[in-house]
Amino acid sequence: MVIGAGMGGLAVSIRLALKGYAVTVYDRNPYPGGKLSQFVQDGFSFDAGPSLFTQPANIEDVFRQANERIEDYFTYESVPLACRYFFEDGTIINAWTDQDKFADELAQKNGEDPVTVRKYLARAEKAYKAIGTMFLDHSLHNVSTWLNHRILPAISATRSSYLLKSMHGYNRSAFRHARTVQIMDRFATYNGSDPYKAPAMLTMIPHLEQNEGTFYPRGGMISITNALFRLAVKKGVQFRLGAIVQKIMKDRNKACGVITTAGEHRADVVVSNMDVYYVYRDLLDDQPAATRVLKRERSSSALIFYWGINRNVDSLHLHNIFFSASYRAEFEHLFSKGTMFEDPTVYINITSKMEEGHSPPGMENWFVMVNAPADRGQDWDQAIRATRQRVLTKLKRLLGMDIESCIVTEKVLDPRGIQANTLSHMGSLYGTSSNSPWAAFLRQPNFSSSLKGLYFTGGSVHPGGGIPLCLKSARIVADLL
Repeated sequence: MVIGAGMGGLAVSIRLALKGYAVTVYDRNPYPGGKLSQFVQDGFSFDAGPSLFTQPANIEDVFRQANERIEDYFTYESVPLACRYFFEDGTIINAWTDQDKFADELAQKNGEDPVTVRKYLARAEKAYKAIGTMFLDHSLHNVSTWLNHRILPAISATRSSYLLKSMHGYNRSAFRHARTVQIMDRFATYNGSDPYKAPAMLTMIPHLEQNEGTFYPRGGMISITNALFRLAVKKGVQFRLGAIVQKIMKDRNKACGVITTAGEHRADVVVSNMDVYYVYRDLLDDQPAATRVLKRERSSSALIFYWGINRNVDSLHLHNIFFSASYRAEFEHLFSKGTMFEDPTVYINITSKMEEGHSPPGMENWFVMVNAPADRGQDWDQAIRATRQRVLTKLKRLLGMDIESCIVTEKVLDPRGIQANTLSHMGSLYGTSSNSPWAAFLRQPNFSSSLKGLYFTGGSVHPGGGIPLCLKSARIVADLL
């Protein structure tokens, strides 16, 4: 039994079906995909959640294991421009995935030495391949990982600065200009963390986007969900969508199935793709364990405006970021004060830049996201009104146009909605933050140490949130089994 049809749940269901298990997936929503869903409003198509596609090798591996051609399910293309960055002083920086072009861009705009940029990215690549692939592809809590022949090279590649410096401190010592530092700091938000607290180990993250590249799935991000769902069904996985799992059944010290509104369903193995907090609190009635989860700092959340825009804005690309002028203050508000910042960093994703049909002709579908704190009962209605106006004012200033008059349709998603739609506790997008050198070791393991036959996948457990890591967690669980 697999609880939850998000990325981790879909991928692990396929991998277990390929191992010969009879697999049934339960999800409380009437659709698969979890956060990776889509909706259409007034002729505009919006990806509701994740908007960045990196490391396609993770999903390719699922299809390769299934002996299926991925091209028969969905296709994707490389995007030469990873992101376009806008700064308050009017500077615009294109983050090309061609390393030489990106280094030249930073040299021209920020005065960086191209050799320094290339060395930084080379170190990120080395760290990812030596350390990241070891600890992200294996369970940190299984003794076999520490006996792996690659563990010593991984440990030897771990520089003291990766653990002793913050991400920001490391970046500040690497580059001349504050704009370059801010670009590299923003990768902490890949797992909902604070670059001023998170360890410098996270400086390996730029490798994924700037070295390996960014990609666009034809049809939008929902095509990833649809492809995995189709493959799962073909491999015999059964789905019970719109079914609420109420409890995980236990027989002494072993998980033996689940209880849903339709009754008891027995199984040899139970895999949870739910936020681990709710697993302990609701499905296992283990309040002490749920309380321990809450002792770890939650990741950031998001406030999202889905805007249908009645014109084409040529200065924007697929991925765009309008930086805050006070980045440190923004993260202090998010993690220390638990409030929205008055000058938020704004991310805009526009899939209609890549293919027709995602918006009416001559128009664009804007996915506009700002970082938000986890939900602790803040006045979100007031925060939405204030943030919306701040975003519009910022875009008008930096784009030189009145965006508000161009909005023809709108929908809003705040941390409350994220929690309600996906059972992400407090609306945290990535479970717990990585604002500590030990955060990776404190995340929920991929298996239960107290209940045999119970395993965990998805964004709230090891190795973390985001599409690539959720797919990795599915492979870890399958390998453990």
